[in-house]
Amino acid sequence: QVRLVESGGGLVQAGGSLKLSCAASGGTFSMYAMGWFRQAPGKEREFVGAISRNGGSTYYAESVKGRFTISRDNARNTVFLQMNSLKPEDTAVYYCAAHGGIVGVTALEYDYWGQGTQVTVSS
Repeated sequence: QVRLVESGGGLVQAGGSLKLSCAASGGTFSMYAMGWFRQAPGKEREFVGAISRNGGSTYYAESVKGRFTISRDNARNTVFLQMNSLKPEDTAVYYCAAHGGIVGVTALEYDYWGQGTQVTVSS
């Protein structure tokens, strides 16, 4: 059983930056592809980005491409989401998730989820 704990959310002005972290425990972190998703009030959970097991490949939603960067540190069992040029429409609860296979872009493909961290971008 993999446990994921996100941190780093908060309130930021439009144009600002935040870096989210997701610490994993209870499994072999390097065996999991990792993804970030977000869910705004009244909306479905949506894919933000994902990173392969060794960090060699990353994938992003079009809405965040060029602004967000995913990275991971397998020695520290942690995945990161650097968010720059934030917009009010980025406001959501952000979740990290672990995928036991290859990288996925849909929530159904992921096996383990964190509890989420709130990101609020003010205009």
